[in-house]
Amino acid sequence: MHAFPLAGSVGRRAAPAVSCSPRPSLPQARVALRSGWSTVAPALSKSASCVRASPLQRSCVVRATAAEPLDLDPVENALAKVVGVKAAPQLTTLLFVVMWYGLNVAFNLLNKSIFNYFPFPYTVSAVHVVVGLLYCSVAYLVGAKKASFGRPINKEEFSTIFGPAAMHAVGHVAANLSFAAVAISLTHTVKTLEPAFNVLLSKIFLGVGTPLPVVSTLIPIMAGVALASASDLTFNWTGFISAMVSNLTFGFRAVWSKKAMGSIKNLDSTGIYAYTTLISTLICVPAALIMEGPYLKAAADKAVAAHPNFYTQLALVGLLYHLYNQFAFNTLSRVSPVSHGVCNVVKRVVIIGTSVLFFGTNLSNKTKIGTSIALLGTYLYTEATKRYKHAPKETPPSSNAVA
Repeated sequence: MHAFPLAGSVGRRAAPAVSCSPRPSLPQARVALRSGWSTVAPALSKSASCVRASPLQRSCVVRATAAEPLDLDPVENALAKVVGVKAAPQLTTLLFVVMWYGLNVAFNLLNKSIFNYFPFPYTVSAVHVVVGLLYCSVAYLVGAKKASFGRPINKEEFSTIFGPAAMHAVGHVAANLSFAAVAISLTHTVKTLEPAFNVLLSKIFLGVGTPLPVVSTLIPIMAGVALASASDLTFNWTGFISAMVSNLTFGFRAVWSKKAMGSIKNLDSTGIYAYTTLISTLICVPAALIMEGPYLKAAADKAVAAHPNFYTQLALVGLLYHLYNQFAFNTLSRVSPVSHGVCNVVKRVVIIGTSVLFFGTNLSNKTKIGTSIALLGTYLYTEATKRYKHAPKETPPSSNAVA
């Protein structure tokens, strides 16, 4: 597994450094002292390389020389005891990705199995988020706030979360419409375009450009996954258009969630996703009642007659959905939207492969070759990201400039 650029490492204190700045005001000095910086006159710090200026005009700002510990979260702290402080953040991100993949595979297989005898995507989508909301609510009530909502939010924070949460709800329903209409392989093939949507939307809404050589490495990833699933395509327009709508809305979700994670203080990605689940419930439940409500009772009775554990399966698939998305959000908080999109592409290779085995489909040579191309593309993307990560980027627009 390749290493991903960690957003969580940004802002953590690095090696001691020296810089020069105009003499700070008293409030600025207080902030500097609180954050571990100290100010000294140039004459008293001969080791600092500063531009010569009058002591009345300039002062040198020197970081505290004492090494300060990294600001690790609870998972990183636990892993640091085993692998060390330096490796803990990278290993935590890898762990989140592995959990995300495993739970997602289980969700996809069970979800498709349910659709085979209960083709009601609006209702199943609503069940997914309702189960997730119950999970978060119980966790919060028993005192596990860090594993659920974290803390109450105000109206402004709710408004910030509402946009990506609404996109999450719409994208989730659209994906389930596609899953119910066509094979898993076709849906995930169309959804390989998601990284391209993320690149475009990151540029438009975050003002963050991706170097062209990095973008070009997305082509073999998407082409490889498309080739891998080419032998199992059951095309129809409902499935195709629904998957494309899911691409667009999930692209908005990724970009806007990244903004929300940066603008909402003292609320981690777990809390943001818990509120996303709450808002999604408010959208998905009415949609299910409107679109499928009149037919639900008869369909549910028929499903129970054929599958006595139908309701248990619904509850389990809802729990799997919440947990895999939780780990996806945890991963998103640690990597860029583009890297998150690429993780999604590789995840689709895993899902296509496991679904082929689960449903008894033989792997063709095209599938094997396509999988290899996709994994090679992921390696090329990682190398390109490392190479161009120091390339100049446009300054992200202020929040006032974002529509």
